[in-house]
Amino acid sequence: MATLTPEQLRQEHTVLAEFRYDVQPVERGYANRTLYVNLSDNTISSKPVTGQMKDVFTGGRGFGVWLLWNAVTRETRWDDPENEIIIAGGPIGGITAYPGSGKSTVVTVSPLTGSVIDSNAGGYFGPYLKFSGWDALEIQGIAASRDVILVIDGDEGRITLEDAPLEDLDSHLIGQQLTEMYAHDERDRRSISVISAGQGAEHSRYAILNFSWYDARRKQVRVKQAGRGGSGRVFRHKGLKAIVVRYSQMKGDSNNPANMDLIRKAGRRINQEISELDSKQNNMRSVGTGHLPPIMDHFDLLPVHNYRYGSHPEADRLDTPVWANLFTQGLPDGCWYGCTLSCAHGVDHFHLRTGPYQGEIVLVDGPEYETIAGVGSNIGVFDPFAILEVNFYCDTYGIDTISFANSVAFVMECYEAGILNETITGGLKLVWGNAEGALELLHQMVRGEGFGLIVGQGVRYMKAHFAEHYGADPDFMQDIGMEVKGMEISEYVSKESLAQQGGYGMAVKGAQHDEAWLIFMDMVNKQLPTFEAKAEALHYFPLWRTWFSLHGLCKLPWNDITPANNKETAEPNKVPEHIENYTWLYEGLSGKPVTGADLLAQSERVYNFQRLLALKLGYGTREMDRLPYRAMGPVTALEYASRAERYDEQLREQAGIDPTNMTTAERVAKLRAYREDQYRQLMDAVYKRRGWDANGIPTLEKVRDLGIDFPEVVALIKEKTGAVE
Repeated sequence: MATLTPEQLRQEHTVLAEFRYDVQPVERGYANRTLYVNLSDNTISSKPVTGQMKDVFTGGRGFGVWLLWNAVTRETRWDDPENEIIIAGGPIGGITAYPGSGKSTVVTVSPLTGSVIDSNAGGYFGPYLKFSGWDALEIQGIAASRDVILVIDGDEGRITLEDAPLEDLDSHLIGQQLTEMYAHDERDRRSISVISAGQGAEHSRYAILNFSWYDARRKQVRVKQAGRGGSGRVFRHKGLKAIVVRYSQMKGDSNNPANMDLIRKAGRRINQEISELDSKQNNMRSVGTGHLPPIMDHFDLLPVHNYRYGSHPEADRLDTPVWANLFTQGLPDGCWYGCTLSCAHGVDHFHLRTGPYQGEIVLVDGPEYETIAGVGSNIGVFDPFAILEVNFYCDTYGIDTISFANSVAFVMECYEAGILNETITGGLKLVWGNAEGALELLHQMVRGEGFGLIVGQGVRYMKAHFAEHYGADPDFMQDIGMEVKGMEISEYVSKESLAQQGGYGMAVKGAQHDEAWLIFMDMVNKQLPTFEAKAEALHYFPLWRTWFSLHGLCKLPWNDITPANNKETAEPNKVPEHIENYTWLYEGLSGKPVTGADLLAQSERVYNFQRLLALKLGYGTREMDRLPYRAMGPVTALEYASRAERYDEQLREQAGIDPTNMTTAERVAKLRAYREDQYRQLMDAVYKRRGWDANGIPTLEKVRDLGIDFPEVVALIKEKTGAVE
């Protein structure tokens, strides 16, 4: 199959449906249409983006939750035909004068959580989709064939749904094949963006979607991931092999903004900061998020052995210089036009040692911090080449590295505890540091066989499976299984940050740090001393980070580069100058002057509506916001003993308990009771600040204030809370 040329592959395509349309200029960031595709009956149609959609839901993630709300019923599950995959950029997305403006957001009902999830990715797809005439792509139904591709040609105004029986599934192959197939020539390859899932999406609940862009200097297709929640599994279940968009008319003002000079003003300011300060701050252009492992290790925040510990003597093997020396392309190396932060690093000429591509030489995109910490320290692996091998295979197979890492860490701890043995694991000795065993699990997962198939279902599934089939203690499984709402926790140790615990537990979609990363504010800098202060942060920061997903923006240019005088401002964690930049971007695009509070109001409507969509699907209540205890404190006597001086002091100073004559088990229990009570109080404070009731449900007053009091919303809240008018 790999020996066939793109022309030969295309000859085997059958066009199942075709849709012609007039390509119209984008108006102040909006194409004003949604592209609707139903795979069950091969229909393609255009739906208007109404004024109400723009006023209430803004774009991106907001359009996704609104469209999904109207598509599903309370009984809809991830594998039902009515479940949708919605992909949208946002009105600001696609500008080239400001860094980080190429993001897309995916919204669907998740096979991992059962609830609504959103996940964002870089690459060119979101802007190209919009400039091709579509603010959002809405896909429903299940194809009769499991191998169809959707092709959106924004130059010709033509959309086709095609049988594609011979292309490879894995993303590093199909991305290149389809880019060559639909580009008119070598130069036109940069006009193509491909979404694919990979073989892993056939069997794993935490499969990802890869969004491509063409690296003209490397002459290779590269990918960024919508990694969280299993959207790739939905994609393949629907029969999709890939989505292709082509748009070659890209210009700096393709959004047709109201005031391009104001957008350029914001761009000049931040681009100067990046040029002068990045090398003195986070080195995003040289190592990207790979600069984080030594910082996390220093502050006892680097996950080690399934989050038992926060540092390790071998962590220097994952230090910044390691990745700086491995990354092989100089500056710039970004995943969207004009992004001077350029954090999309990669390792060329990597020799694979395992799996179906053993012996081949490939490009590995990344690794990012989450991958380094997850498949590195969290499973006890401190070999950068093993991490790169896992990174490559997770990407091309379409597997979330965070969920994979936590699933492997969970089974390694269960193996150590005697819950699992070699008979159960098929002969694999799943001890800490066994990179070969982790890779074998990954390859099995993709083949749909062996113990790897079980690992591919995620931590929540395994907790129940191990208790039912292997006699594991359900309470112990709950304590050490690092997931919330079914989504595995991202790679930071939150034991000493109550605010970060709230960020994980009360995130709408599951334990993902892109809602609220508050460890440094809370634990290191001691800026959130009270429940009220923590609740305010857990109100503000999830809304602010939501705003990026409404508009097609990357979070990194907000706070991974900061002005030289930022620490002198009243609220340095909010980066006030950059918030002003974003008000300029929005005003420059729309012609409407706004404040930071106006931007937050856009997010608050969508954030609350997404919580209500979770409620509609049977989730979205206090019970779903609970944490595994390991995210709060030491589960075992071994963990307590490793930080005994710290924990003893906390019992004395914070809980008012003298541990002197207690056994370690008694100290563990006392500390647990104290910390769980702290989390309960935090939940109460956060719900109150967000305008939710004690069960975590937005009140009627809140939804009316936000203007999302649609009849079905009001009826749902009344039903779930007993509220009356």
